[in-house]
Amino acid sequence: MPATILVLYYSRTGATRHLAEQIVRGVESVADAEALLRTVPAVSPVSEQTAPEIPDAGPPYLSLDELEGCDGLALGSPTRFGNMAAPLKHVLDSTSGLWLSGALAGKPAAVFTSTGSLHGGQETTLLTMMVPLLHHGMLITGVPYTEGALMRTRSGGTPYGPSHHAGSEGDQPVTDEEAELCRALGRRLAETALALKRGQRT
Repeated sequence: MPATILVLYYSRTGATRHLAEQIVRGVESVADAEALLRTVPAVSPVSEQTAPEIPDAGPPYLSLDELEGCDGLALGSPTRFGNMAAPLKHVLDSTSGLWLSGALAGKPAAVFTSTGSLHGGQETTLLTMMVPLLHHGMLITGVPYTEGALMRTRSGGTPYGPSHHAGSEGDQPVTDEEAELCRALGRRLAETALALKRGQRT
């Protein structure tokens, strides 16, 4: 049976989405692994406003059944004052049922981010995004220094997870090194999920 890696992200300008798409490429380069690309709706300060069930463009919104059924998770967000964006936090806050059942425990997870400035909180965002995943009992995977692009990058890229310097307008293209680190993380996450699945069957 293949391993399904859920690549879940929120993106306002498209910068984080570009990273997610590179992670999908990395996942799908691994035999017996498939990627499921999903996003989350924006939150509104007006409590009665609701989002349509299907977004106007891009991948579908996440369902909690997809989160429960995945074999691994890559979670991505732009940084908001050194933390994840509210729409992604809102979805994670709705997963108490999965936490109570232990549905995500023992599954590999990884995080990625984009920022408007080079020192705009990439590492703190990645580290704080790990906290709810650890509460779920997930196994955090990062980007090891065996990936040469981690030493070559002059923009985004951390051992805690891939990152991207998107610029103040969010329009800076993903660099070759940033893309390479995303694909490496996708491969690593898929290979880890497959190894765990095969170990459970023996």
